[in-house]
Amino acid sequence: MQCDHMMYDVEKDIPCAVQSSNLNEELGMVHYIFSDKTGTLTQNIMEFKMFSAGNISYGTKNSKHKESYEPGITNVCFEDMTFDAHYSNPDHANYQSICDLIDCLGLCHTVIAEKKKTKEEQDYIAYNASSPDELALVNGARYLGFAFRERDEEGDMIIDVSRPGQKKEVKKYKLLNLIEFDSARKRMTVVVKTPEGKIIVICKGADSIIEKRLKPGQKNLSVTQEFLEGYATIGLRTLLIAKKELDPVWYE
Repeated sequence: MQCDHMMYDVEKDIPCAVQSSNLNEELGMVHYIFSDKTGTLTQNIMEFKMFSAGNISYGTKNSKHKESYEPGITNVCFEDMTFDAHYSNPDHANYQSICDLIDCLGLCHTVIAEKKKTKEEQDYIAYNASSPDELALVNGARYLGFAFRERDEEGDMIIDVSRPGQKKEVKKYKLLNLIEFDSARKRMTVVVKTPEGKIIVICKGADSIIEKRLKPGQKNLSVTQEFLEGYATIGLRTLLIAKKELDPVWYE
């Protein structure tokens, strides 16, 4: 087993290591393996592939990872020419919905940013996340032009915003409140103060949980539900993300 080239990890440069022959003999008697966690078989690696904003779905299941991504961006397999056209045109009817979603992805998380260097001594930022799906979502926002850079001494979030065709900006969002994800709530919530002084609550989580808390009469809810069903049918993990602007006096 130690000499089997098929059991050699090229990425880590590690061959198979046999610590005891007893377990190997027992393994030889196994006929069936049952797993209750998909992560056991998939290495629990999530990839950002598709999303819907407004009443339009973007991305394809077969999108491939591009080597041209900047250092630090991982877990992203997204490409869509229609999205590029809509996102680069501020006058498009769906432009604001796209921006809102990307902003929410880049703000509603507990990711920690870490400064690193490539082999060529190029500086870049890598993310450490508590869950692989959160890592994929924040990297997705980063790839789409809303890059979380760091948290300052007060815990506020520094964001590099680079929309297509617009000048790059550095924005600071003040984190007012945070309720981390747990299995009981099945959602995560943050309250932030935007650079313009608006107070926004952002919530992401399971569709069954978020739908119950939406304001009645959402014009895009039915088409979004169709997108969710379509994503699930092709094996994608899904969630909903929603936001609401809070009255400052009511918030206080």
